[in-house]
Amino acid sequence: MPSQKELRWSQLKVGILTLFALAALTAIIFILSRSTGGLFTRKLNLRAYFENANGLKVGAPVTLDGVTIGNVVGVRIVPHHDPDAVEVVCRVGTTYLPSLHTDSTVAINQAGVLGDAFIDISSVHATGPEPKDNATLSTNPIPGIQDVIRTSQDSIQSINKVVAKVGVLLDTLNSGKGTAGMLLNDPEVAKKISRTIDQLQILSANISSGKGTVGKLINDDDLYNRLDSTVAKLDNITTRLDNGEGSAGKLLKDEALYKNLNSAIANANELLANINSGKGSLGKLAKDPALANKVEETLTHLNGVLQGMQEGKGTLGQLAQNRSLYDNLDKTLNDTGQLITAIRKDPKTYLTIHVKVF
Repeated sequence: MPSQKELRWSQLKVGILTLFALAALTAIIFILSRSTGGLFTRKLNLRAYFENANGLKVGAPVTLDGVTIGNVVGVRIVPHHDPDAVEVVCRVGTTYLPSLHTDSTVAINQAGVLGDAFIDISSVHATGPEPKDNATLSTNPIPGIQDVIRTSQDSIQSINKVVAKVGVLLDTLNSGKGTAGMLLNDPEVAKKISRTIDQLQILSANISSGKGTVGKLINDDDLYNRLDSTVAKLDNITTRLDNGEGSAGKLLKDEALYKNLNSAIANANELLANINSGKGSLGKLAKDPALANKVEETLTHLNGVLQGMQEGKGTLGQLAQNRSLYDNLDKTLNDTGQLITAIRKDPKTYLTIHVKVF
């Protein structure tokens, strides 16, 4: 049977272990509460409403721009708050209140691909006042792991469709259908391609040896010199034009010539405008129906006269069509010319004046 002294020592050891356990528990509590500003720091609640909790649980950390400032103390469904019916209550320390604003945004993030969900508050672009206790912050929806999986499934389905189409294309090619299939499976097509390649090689050899127009263009130094001379002449012409030399250069550089040309164009435009408005002879001719009718009648009469001449009517018609009349007129003119010549040679014979006195 243990003595009284041994019992007291056993009780003392149990008490010491209990004190150490309480001290360790207190230290752990202080360490865990340090993220919210301390165990005795005043705290406030902030609310946010989401469409889906995405696995968020009570006790999850609350971070501000990546720094832990509190914990989630409530996650519940509020039926009357559609469509964002999931209410999340966050408890944060008031020591972080200067970094929080009424227009700060709240999002549910994942700690890695398969990590737990937590609340992240962003105040990057926030400029509003500090929030009050139980204030509601706006949310910034971020695609969760389920959204990523759903999008991945859509992408996989699209990839499967593409793979199926590629399989059909490969089957078509292997069966020799289509141009590409014939190109891969038809020996005749391969022979034609081989002959084409041979012809291209011959053509390249001819060009390299200076045969043909292209070969001469590439290998003939005289042709190159001519081309270089032509380019030099073109450059000289361009330089002269830029210096205002010659008619074209003056047209480009001479301000007076430009003004004269512009004035001539303006005058031509004014003349056309006057003609269109019926001013002047040309304008009346273009716009006045009476004058146009007179011109048409005159042309009709002139056409009739010309037609009568062609038919031999009238003196001019006989003169144009009657050969004997033309010959007689020509003979008369010839005799008249000879008479005038004789009178000039011996005027006394033909111009004798007789004076009689009574």
